[in-house]
Formats: sequence, structure tokens, C-alpha cells
Amino acid sequence: MKKELTDRQKSIYEFIENFVQIHGYPPTLREIGKEFEIASTFGVKRHIDALVKKGYLIVEGSASRAISLVDPAEKAEEENLNVYSIPLVGRVAAGFPILAEQNIEGKLAIDHNLFSVKPDAFALKVRGDSMINAGIVEGDVVIVSPQTNARNGEIIVAMLADEATLKRFIVKGGDYYLMPENDNYPLISVKNREDFTIIGVVKGVYRFYN
Repeated sequence: MKKELTDRQKSIYEFIENFVQIHGYPPTLREIGKEFEIASTFGVKRHIDALVKKGYLIVEGSASRAISLVDPAEKAEEENLNVYSIPLVGRVAAGFPILAEQNIEGKLAIDHNLFSVKPDAFALKVRGDSMINAGIVEGDVVIVSPQTNARNGEIIVAMLADEATLKRFIVKGGDYYLMPENDNYPLISVKNREDFTIIGVVKGVYRFYN
């Protein structure tokens, strides 16, 4: 478990956390010192070192903005909780296919009791409205188990050429379709399409409220 913070350390940590959320990068030692009326950067560094030692912060190198917050998912794993982390990779379309950027945007903490997925599972953020009747809306994060096959009716992440899309996989009359869950979108026939590949089956959905 994380060690308990003093009131001063807690205030400094919360300032750093809020600063990162607002600006997208951490404050410098001088900015922290100005906020808390600490005259020297050495005095600020003593508080930062204590937060690092107690497992709240990471300091990498000697750059002016080298402070980073400890990843909650990684911290949970370190504390041996029933939680593991999976990468949040790019985006997937739930509408007309759009390019899915294959870069890791972050990590998502998953409770073993909620989802049973493979160790190589990943998460994708949904964009679009074609799966609204399945309860999947724009901004949701789908948990995907990587595999190249699917059963009739499963919701999958599929590649069409170099683009990714989220649809329900349908087998009907010897044909294969990607079916949206929105009457405003058409079926997509994928039988004999060389540019069609199943890359995973959706195992769950996360939704965040801001």
C-alpha cells in the first residue's frame, strides 16, 4: 500500500495532479515553490523526493519537467490487487471506418472479477454512433480479446484494408457481414474480401463520465 502523506505532501501532490490535468505536463520545481511559497528549489525537491519514496511520483532525469504521476494501473499491480493493466491503443470507428492509430495512448486498469480476457488483450476508444443499439456509444472504451475468428453474432473489431471498425459479425446464407446496430448504417458484405480481417472480439465496455 502507499504510505500516508503529511498534509503538506498531500497538498503538493494534489497541486501537481491538477496541474497535469489542466496543462498536460507537470510543473517545474520553481512553479511548485511559487505556489507554496517555498523559497528554494532544494526545499521543493525534499517534498518531491518524499513523494517519490512513498510511491506517488516518478522523477526521470534532471529536466525541468521530469516529474510524472505513478500510473494507477501499474500501482495496483505492484500492490498485488486483483487488477491488471491493458494498453489503450488508438481509436476504432463505430460508424464508417476510420484509421486506427496503432500507438499506445495509455493504460486501463481491469478487475479480474469483471472481465476474463487474455493477457494480450487491449482497449480501443470508440468514435461514432453505429453501435448505439448495442449500448456502445462514442467515447466508450471497448475491451478486446485478440483473435482472427468469431462466432455468428459476436461484436468484433475488424480491419478493412488499413482501417478499423467495430461491428457485429453476421453469418447468413453463406455470406459474411459486418452489421451496425443503427438503422442509419448499411450492412457491409465481407465475403471474399481480401482486405477484411478480424483482429479481435469485444469482451466488455468501459464508460467514463466527466
